[in-house]
Amino acid sequence: MAKLCFSYSAMNAGKSTLLLQASYNYQERGMRTMLFTAAHYAENGIGRITSRLGVSAEAELYRESDMLFERIAAAHTQSPLSCVFVDEAQFLTKDQVWQLARVADRLNVPVICFGLRTDFQGKLFPGSSELLAIADTLREIRTICHCGAKATMVVRHDPQGKALIEGDQVAIEKSVYVSLCRKHWEEETGRVKPTDS
Repeated sequence: MAKLCFSYSAMNAGKSTLLLQASYNYQERGMRTMLFTAAHYAENGIGRITSRLGVSAEAELYRESDMLFERIAAAHTQSPLSCVFVDEAQFLTKDQVWQLARVADRLNVPVICFGLRTDFQGKLFPGSSELLAIADTLREIRTICHCGAKATMVVRHDPQGKALIEGDQVAIEKSVYVSLCRKHWEEETGRVKPTDS
């Protein structure tokens, strides 16, 4: 049986690089893959998954209103798919996560999702929450804090470099995000003073 997999991490852990490498491995063996990314990342209306290493590939865009099962089923009927990859999976709706589970369960096509687990306030994204609940396989991709410890949290800075603790859950400018360990995230966001540790 095909599986629904979720690979998650903080920012800058190499999720897109791993996704692109996995898709390439399928394609190199003559298998067809379908790639998705959130419409938040459209460049002139075109979807593209880009790694910080400079590797990229064109991808289908998805929006909150999209019926992913139907789109994938139609593509699979046209030409069989070997795997579906979803980048920025934290932006999926809970219903879309279930649609992807149906792709694995009913179409027998593996679905591998990559995304953030939590936002800058330390709260689960809706898509990540549902993936953590129902995915067949969970994999944490590790990155490190400036102190060398495992980074599990993300902080968002304003233009002056101050950590934000309020605001919209989604802000696309990746440069304002920094991955931190839980200890340094608490200190940066003012939830605990450095002397309390």
